[in-house]
Amino acid sequence: MPSATPSPIPSPTPTSAPTPTPSPSATPPSTPTPSPSAPPSPTPTPSPSPTPTPTPTAPTFNTQSASRFLAQATLGANRAMIDSVLYTGPAAWLETQFALPRDTSHWDWLTSKGFEDVANINSQAGYDASMWRQAIAASDPLRQRVALALLDFLVVGINGLSIKWRAFAMAAYNDLLLDHAFGNYRELLGAIARNAAMGSFLTIIGGKKEDPATGRTPDENFARELMQLFTLGLYQLEQDGSLRISNGVPQETYTLEDIAQLARVFTGFEVGGSGSLQASPERLRAPMTISNALNEKGTATFLGGTVSGGGFAAVDAALDIIFLHPNVAPFVSKQLIQRMVTSNPSHAYVGRVAAAFANNGSGVRGDMKAVIRAILLDPEARDDVAARSTTSAGRLRDPVQRVINWARAFGVSSASDEWAIGDTSNTALRLGQSIGRAPSVFGFMRPGYSPGGSPMAEVGMVAPEMQIANEQTNIGYINFMQSLVGGGVGDVRGDYSSAMAIAHDSQKLVDEVNLVLAAGQLRPATVAAICNAVDSLPMSGNNAALNRTGIAVLLTLASPDYLVLK
Repeated sequence: MPSATPSPIPSPTPTSAPTPTPSPSATPPSTPTPSPSAPPSPTPTPSPSPTPTPTPTAPTFNTQSASRFLAQATLGANRAMIDSVLYTGPAAWLETQFALPRDTSHWDWLTSKGFEDVANINSQAGYDASMWRQAIAASDPLRQRVALALLDFLVVGINGLSIKWRAFAMAAYNDLLLDHAFGNYRELLGAIARNAAMGSFLTIIGGKKEDPATGRTPDENFARELMQLFTLGLYQLEQDGSLRISNGVPQETYTLEDIAQLARVFTGFEVGGSGSLQASPERLRAPMTISNALNEKGTATFLGGTVSGGGFAAVDAALDIIFLHPNVAPFVSKQLIQRMVTSNPSHAYVGRVAAAFANNGSGVRGDMKAVIRAILLDPEARDDVAARSTTSAGRLRDPVQRVINWARAFGVSSASDEWAIGDTSNTALRLGQSIGRAPSVFGFMRPGYSPGGSPMAEVGMVAPEMQIANEQTNIGYINFMQSLVGGGVGDVRGDYSSAMAIAHDSQKLVDEVNLVLAAGQLRPATVAAICNAVDSLPMSGNNAALNRTGIAVLLTLASPDYLVLK
């Protein structure tokens, strides 16, 4: 890239933008209700053996296949990564990723930049920069992808924290997700239950045991969301993710009494570590502790099981009961499939991934590596022909992923290491979404969301990402991307040099951008329209190669063919 800031790409500011419609399937959405009843048996169903998920054979695996795989397995890829996957195959690439060390942690980066200065005790300074830096530039793209998928349903939002040093609290939580992305889901649950950011977000810090004299009851927030959003869901599931029906009615997973009883376990929690939070954020990355005086030590009976004695022994016993519940495997598996591959996975697909969750082949339950392999190597994920031809495949790329996709594809960097993209949650001027800034415990989108009155809703399909897709957010996204692609923000800029080298040939340029950004999924008519737009700017103009490249990139990012990942 030239050192000078390029002139804005000659593309008119859009006044409207269509909302793309992701492909439907026959998987019915669940309708959340706030008052479950009728607990299932606490005895877990036998762990099935995982169904093998073969890697595509060489004759059917090409550069488009490799790009499509990386669009699911990472937050964005460049041509070198595509060529690497083409050479090694998806399975070997996954094993290489599993072996990579963690990138510099969010906590360590914030500390290295001096954000632990006491002047930042009540601010969020450094938070967004750290999130964008790692999402865009970290050398462990699979880990980044999985951690962001986990953050989408194991939600903590920085604006919902009632704690000092919020940037550091969120840094510690995101580091926790990254550290456990390739571990065991039970261990992840244990870490979440001890994390200060989660404790603040779901209000168990400072929670007290029951006091019959005053009528005080334990805070139920964490207990409720632990079951509803993190592990079980509202309704009992078969192992393929379908609803368990009795007399024509879905069977609810837990009762209000189960919530009240489980809440007794999560009492007396306090910020852990030692020292003063007035001087340092250090305590926020230590596990929480439990106050003996405020913790309930009596029995708690829920989901047909009982724990007693209080403290972390009771916490771990409660988590074990939940973790062994038969709903966990299909519920968590479907959540991850929806965020990485398709909004409407078939029941067979969910069943195969749930089997890998229940048993990694060596009798281990909750092995995240086994789950990730099952999700990304499944025939339903890897069959390119079926994905293009069926109406049941695909998902709408959410806005944050589109930005990171562009950034990783074109080597975006920040020479100052300041990563000044900032908070992108403004719906009119930016993306309507920003990492770790979910407005509620439900995140930015619900997995069972379907646009009301749409053809998808009529046939029981879901489109979670459509919950934040509307005329305002679509226009905001395109305008924001126009500014990023054209000139960057601060010193956050892309490197278009390889694309500029072929900018004189619009067909080669658009084909390359199509491959790297859209996995070759632009339709011929879309490719032709973008080529015509590129050719409208002659090579004789100032910064012609750069601006022709920018037009190809921006129009690809704006096209419905790109926005819906098949």
